[in-house]
Amino acid sequence: MGNEEMMSISRKRGFLYPSFEIYSGVAGFYDYGPLGGVLKNNIMNLWRQYYVSQEGFYEIEAPTIMPRNTLKASGHVDNFTDPMTQCTECNEVYRADHVIEAAINKEVEGLPDEKLTEIIEENNIVCDNCEGKLAPVQSYNLMFKTQIGVSGKQTGYMRPETAQGIFIAFKRISRFYKDKLPFGIVQLGKSYRNELSPRQGVIRLREFTQAEAEIFVDPSDKNHKNYSTIEDYELRLYSQKEQLNEEEPIQMTAKEAIENNIVSSEMLVYQIVIARKFLTDIGIPEDAIRFRQHLPDEMAHYAIDCWDAEVKTDQYGWVEIIGIADRTDFDLKSHIAHSKEDLSVFKEYETPKTVTVTKPSFNMKKFGPTFKGDSAKAKEILENTDPNTIKAAFESENKYEFEINGTNYEIDDSFVTFETKEEQIRGERIVPHVIEPSYGIDRIIYSTLLHAYTEDTSEEGETRAYLKIPAKIAPIKVAVLPLVNKEPLVDIAQDIEKTLRKNNIITTFDGSGTIGRRYARGDEIGIPFAVTVDYETIEDKKVTIRNRDTFEQKRIAVEQLPTVINELIAGYSKFEEIEE
Repeated sequence: MGNEEMMSISRKRGFLYPSFEIYSGVAGFYDYGPLGGVLKNNIMNLWRQYYVSQEGFYEIEAPTIMPRNTLKASGHVDNFTDPMTQCTECNEVYRADHVIEAAINKEVEGLPDEKLTEIIEENNIVCDNCEGKLAPVQSYNLMFKTQIGVSGKQTGYMRPETAQGIFIAFKRISRFYKDKLPFGIVQLGKSYRNELSPRQGVIRLREFTQAEAEIFVDPSDKNHKNYSTIEDYELRLYSQKEQLNEEEPIQMTAKEAIENNIVSSEMLVYQIVIARKFLTDIGIPEDAIRFRQHLPDEMAHYAIDCWDAEVKTDQYGWVEIIGIADRTDFDLKSHIAHSKEDLSVFKEYETPKTVTVTKPSFNMKKFGPTFKGDSAKAKEILENTDPNTIKAAFESENKYEFEINGTNYEIDDSFVTFETKEEQIRGERIVPHVIEPSYGIDRIIYSTLLHAYTEDTSEEGETRAYLKIPAKIAPIKVAVLPLVNKEPLVDIAQDIEKTLRKNNIITTFDGSGTIGRRYARGDEIGIPFAVTVDYETIEDKKVTIRNRDTFEQKRIAVEQLPTVINELIAGYSKFEEIEE
């Protein structure tokens, strides 16, 4: 790893650089350059392979601007906050818990504002910039606020996560899946959080990309149909127990994690395994990955279990890049309560059940004159009230009282009677639970580049620094190089480049400088293969293909190039298996 060296290459060669540079930049915003944009799309498309192609989840796209009432229902308007403190001298703004943790090395995330203020005062924590006094801590909402429409009457926010767009569209998504649980839906796109003090490069951005899957499951059945295929998969787990006892993470199989009640369900551990496979697929070393369970005091109040995929970095320590949570039915029930829409699904029993039910029978001759326009609402209220409650009121007070839109009504047993009988029911309506793997694409790209950065000795005996990016996600797959920058070698090389591009292989042509220098330039930006055209190519119609990581070279026919390279990129064959 080498954060500074990797970021230097990223800025110089067009992967990542700060936005708005000619205007001195704005913290929390980064551009993806020509190579970074392709790398990002390759990683997102690989994610789609995992979740859309292999898991069979479909993808939707919801607006990035959301009206206030939707985010009020989800709790973001009231609760999506960070603790803020500000220097009373220079007005520098800080996230209070981060200031405290840096000053006294104590974990204080989640403590109330008053307690954080108390800790700052007790420990005489001051402004890093000017050593001025810090103001009392107050909660700061992280959402970007905007207005919808020219009148400015409707308030909106830039979405703080992609998940809510899925929950809001649940009725239509459920119908698409014929209301058959479990089913999953994914969304990839921008989210926005007006971070207080983003000082960690691409680790903490104000505009970032998420890839999230919302997997809706039966609350009583969180087994996974493909669990047997992953139960022997090894995971490095940092559970609550190890953290609280200050012990090291433990290595165990997915099956052991379930049997020892470390992970709460097969559904959840299955998603942990997928995340592990994805991270190693994009080049993150196994020993740089761990899954950390949220501690009791940091677990969201609605979550049964939550694990973060963390990657080790030299600059920032262990960094969360994926969150995998069992969010229960919190989101759907919140939207049910605020929208008054039915977001449940019908769960059909394998065999019908016989149940005893008590149903009301209404005297409509009395309903009309008494309730008038409220008749339908009165029936709905009485149908949804426990019959025993109504009957008990009749017996004790000879009446039952209730309210409709501020109007008080009372009825006696001449309005409604109850009949108890046995019925067969075929199922019940349930509100699904949600398993959510949430991937931070920008942090994943940073981690990929960081762990791809490699230093070793080149063929010429020189130390080379290069990006060892896996071929399947490398922005440029092949560098096409004439041995010398002369005809007819240049013409042949350019024809080869055109042929490869027609086969959807992104290439670059480089004819400037010595062949060793050109290899080094390609290696630096992570090009996995180089194809060299030499004078023998004119006679035998063959070229030399070179492996970036091993320096190994093979000589193959020009006509074989598209097939061989596509197989190498997809991982269907290995370089050493190429037949010359």
